[in-house]
Amino acid sequence: MEHYYKRLISFTLALIVVLSYMNMRALASEPARFSVDAKSAIIMETTTGEVLFEQNADEKLAPASVTKVMTMLLIYEAIAQEKIKWDDIVTTSENAASMGGSQIFLEVNEKQTVRDLVKAIVIASANDAAVAMGEFISGSSDAFIDLMNRRARELNMVNSQFKNACGLDADGHFTSARDIAIMTRELVKNHPEVLEIAQIWQDTITHQTAKGESDFGLTNTNKLIRRYTGATGLKTGSTGKALYCLSGTAERDGLNLISVVLGSPTPDIRFGEVMKMFDYGFANFKSINGDDVGTIVGQIAVQKGTTAFVDAVVSETVSRIVPKGGQSGLTSEILLDEFITAPVAAGTRAGEIVYSYNGEVIGRATLITKTEVPRASFFDMLRRTLEIAVE
Repeated sequence: MEHYYKRLISFTLALIVVLSYMNMRALASEPARFSVDAKSAIIMETTTGEVLFEQNADEKLAPASVTKVMTMLLIYEAIAQEKIKWDDIVTTSENAASMGGSQIFLEVNEKQTVRDLVKAIVIASANDAAVAMGEFISGSSDAFIDLMNRRARELNMVNSQFKNACGLDADGHFTSARDIAIMTRELVKNHPEVLEIAQIWQDTITHQTAKGESDFGLTNTNKLIRRYTGATGLKTGSTGKALYCLSGTAERDGLNLISVVLGSPTPDIRFGEVMKMFDYGFANFKSINGDDVGTIVGQIAVQKGTTAFVDAVVSETVSRIVPKGGQSGLTSEILLDEFITAPVAAGTRAGEIVYSYNGEVIGRATLITKTEVPRASFFDMLRRTLEIAVE
């Protein structure tokens, strides 16, 4: 009996050791959690939109000049749609010139190019420049505010309502950390050239008024670009109501992150918390990608075509964010359709490719034909039949 109890105790101790080890491994594979000294915060991966961390991310809060992310998005979209051009001349209205807060001190009827006003918005967070650009795009401030809110709805920014283009405190002017991440992602993903301006530390513009010409210095309000390795942008904000806010962007080893804080108590805490959030994201996650667009992964049979087979290529790149550590088992399964019938246009669906990571399906991409295949003529079919017979 004593021998039995000794064996039972030994087995129990061994089981405890094994379970403890497994628990430690499980904890090691899960990123450590933390809190941020701000009213709300979020980390979003740019390519996929996947959220890696959030803290009270849907509370409606005053965003201060981070509002200008939406203004910048609408400017870049207007340029891309050729509604405005970089060299267009913008005349400053009395309304735009009356903006307080951070500004470049535009005078009524002063003329500036779109290019210089965008620099003033992105680098120096100029309220007067933001309002002037909004009026230039939409004809009036009210019309531009309507455009901001319409675009927010299109992006499913469900906790946002804009009352101005610059972010000055106003009743009913609010957004959330998640919504800011959404519009930041839309901007930097589709218009990455904005980051070239966002990384300029100092620049100048020239005032041209009835008093003559004078240079005005622009200094970047985003100290993150000098303090954090990999920082690429983007927009700061601060008012008495909003406290200190930031939508920051950074990239390391192919991983692009957006970190947003709203309502930090001091400027240094704002930057420090965003850097801490970036550290967390880069330390604990990595990006894995499937095949590049256009990669040939197989051939599909063509019936009644001038060729018997056509190359099948990947139509889109599948990306996924996964925790670092553990196995890196990215696999793919090619599922081609049995055949397609000519005539076949280039880009015709040919099947799909399924990507898995550690046995879990993480994404699918449609396979399409690389080239067209015309329908074979009677003589083409006869020649092919004869060739087969000879073989």
